[in-house]
Amino acid sequence: MVTKEALTGLLKERPLSMREIVFRLKAPKSVLRSLRKLLQQMIKDGDVILTRRGLYGPAQNLGLLAGHFEAHKGGYGFFVPEMPATADLFIPPGATGGAMSGDRVIARLEDPARREGRVVRTLERMHTKVAGKVEITKRGCFLRPKNKKIPYDIYIAPKDRGGVKNGETAVAEIIVYPTDQRPPTGRVVKVLKRPEDPVSEIDLIIEEYVLPRRFPKEAVSEAKEKYAPNSVGGRAPNIEEERKDLRHLTTFTIDGERAKDFDDAVSIKLAGHGYVLYVHIADVGFYVGWGSPLDIEARKRGTSVYLPDRVIPMLPHELSEDLCSLLPKVPRPTFTVEMHFDRAGERTACRFYPSLIESDARLTYTAVKKIVVDRDMEEMRKHEGVLRDLELMTELTDTLRQRRQRRGSLDFDLPEPEVLLDLRGMPEAIIRAERNFAHVMIEEFMISANEAVAEHIEGLGVPSLYRIHEPPEPAKLEEMWRLLRPLVKEKAAVLSPKMLPEILNAAKGTPGEEVVNHIVLRRLKRAKYSAVNVGHFGLASGSYTHFTSPIRRYPDLVVHRLLRETLTRRRLPGERLEELQALLPQIASSSSRMEHVADDAEGEAVEAMRMWFMKDKVGEEFEGRVAGVTSYGLKIRLKDFYVEGFLHVSDMTDDFYHYDDLSLTLKGKNTGRTFRIGQAQTVRIDKVDMEEREITFGVAGGVAGGKKRDGVGKGPRPSPKTFSRKNSSGRRRRRGP
Repeated sequence: MVTKEALTGLLKERPLSMREIVFRLKAPKSVLRSLRKLLQQMIKDGDVILTRRGLYGPAQNLGLLAGHFEAHKGGYGFFVPEMPATADLFIPPGATGGAMSGDRVIARLEDPARREGRVVRTLERMHTKVAGKVEITKRGCFLRPKNKKIPYDIYIAPKDRGGVKNGETAVAEIIVYPTDQRPPTGRVVKVLKRPEDPVSEIDLIIEEYVLPRRFPKEAVSEAKEKYAPNSVGGRAPNIEEERKDLRHLTTFTIDGERAKDFDDAVSIKLAGHGYVLYVHIADVGFYVGWGSPLDIEARKRGTSVYLPDRVIPMLPHELSEDLCSLLPKVPRPTFTVEMHFDRAGERTACRFYPSLIESDARLTYTAVKKIVVDRDMEEMRKHEGVLRDLELMTELTDTLRQRRQRRGSLDFDLPEPEVLLDLRGMPEAIIRAERNFAHVMIEEFMISANEAVAEHIEGLGVPSLYRIHEPPEPAKLEEMWRLLRPLVKEKAAVLSPKMLPEILNAAKGTPGEEVVNHIVLRRLKRAKYSAVNVGHFGLASGSYTHFTSPIRRYPDLVVHRLLRETLTRRRLPGERLEELQALLPQIASSSSRMEHVADDAEGEAVEAMRMWFMKDKVGEEFEGRVAGVTSYGLKIRLKDFYVEGFLHVSDMTDDFYHYDDLSLTLKGKNTGRTFRIGQAQTVRIDKVDMEEREITFGVAGGVAGGKKRDGVGKGPRPSPKTFSRKNSSGRRRRRGP
């Protein structure tokens, strides 16, 4: 049997034809079919390129790289390599090769000095269907995508229009993908009604991003089969492997008030050396095996998607909200990470094992804050049984956080929107979500568990998935320093990555905090999944993975299975190692891609809710603050509602304003008036564009009758039904780590 490694080694010498490969390998006729299949798979994976001359060669040796294309509405884009520690490439218009945002592509570096490249081949298409507005003109029928990252209008032939009318919104299936010379063509498969309320607006976003509404029959059947004998409050599940019984430990979950599923619980003990922390994670792998219908669908989805009025889960509700959820007073199979810390917060020992727990209490972030920060006597009496444990956890959290900050971890306290919905699903307010000490506590414990698992598997030399965050490129650091230098006291000639934590900490609580955070964040790379570990720059971690949320993230489920394999087998056989080496890069790639889709869909849903909330407030004035400055205007965030809009420079008619990219300001030519990030600014709502999901501001005071709004206090009381970008446990979804 010919292996991938043998082929790779052979092709490193020079590109070869199929005949030469067979001759050099001395392959018998019986393996020709499997050889061709292997080569096709390697081409699909981007490892091998078939040249125009019919020769096979390693993509890397031919100066080509596999990665993903991130498009911009201006027609250009960026190539993000899958290989870690490789710089992104700028792809100018005309060099995209017809790639669409999210496509997996092969690219070539063409201008090293400018880091400019060209897409030479598309390996895997992200978009098979596109939603948009139909325009019928003398030139023909075109669908204009609502997704601004798709810069192509899709041509619809007369026979493929499906009765759609001019101005209607529809979904088109792409028949022929675009090239640099021609637009894509498609056929209308569904005509969508104009949104009449926020619920139908979210339905439209689901269509835009082609998010799955239902599970396949096979997956539903499997979920119901596993669920049937394990009803809520029932006996412990049938255990097919040895588990450590931890039901004697005081154990509890900490989540949001309206969480429906709980995938992690914690316990703690005081020991002579310091603390013993137990992080128990729902053992989803116990129910979802490799290659099962549930597993195939979960891999396809990659992650759960959290929209304002609903969740599109990675796993059916039978599992995500019951069978795999760590409900109070119900025995549940878990995977436990037992970590021993000394008084200084250094991890001195670690153990991993399948376990059986029973949660004693379901705590909320609000309740924990009232206990450990506010010292609320009523809340303390209500949870008297866990007070001592929370005190120990508070001590350990402070120690772990200080230790992580000392090693250089970047600590951003980023604002996130929270949508308050009434019982009809209408937005009543959009506010800044609160992040309190309880969130910090759980984050520290989950980071510790993720690091422990990553280090253990990596130390065994077993292939795994890692959550990596590469350091910024030298050019980005140089640009960052050019902007930061006037704002900080540091006088160094160049900016080193090690200086960033100190700069961020120094800016906390100052008027310039938002500016500094903005500058740094815009120039950091995005965290992603990888089968190659290069560390996590943002957390200053040498080895990090995602293990703690297997209900809502597929990579976590994969890592659970890998950890179980390392515990049940002393050494994985060679065939299994080769299988994992081939499979894990594909999973890392698809999971990263689906995470981006989920992020985009969730962000678009919040924007839609902002439009519905503000649409009847045109002409009113609000206090706000500058959240961004560009050459063409100001991005303003309102003070009392977490709503953003744009004030175009053409509406700032009191002067001629010029953009200074060194100080990130707009400055008046005659008056010297300057606008910068963080500055207060009162604005008027001039336009709410429901279709484009954009709010346009005007300068306050320019329209008679405009009335100033002082905030949510004068409006109706918010409904208790809330939404923020959180995970399935109600935890804030900070995808970065």
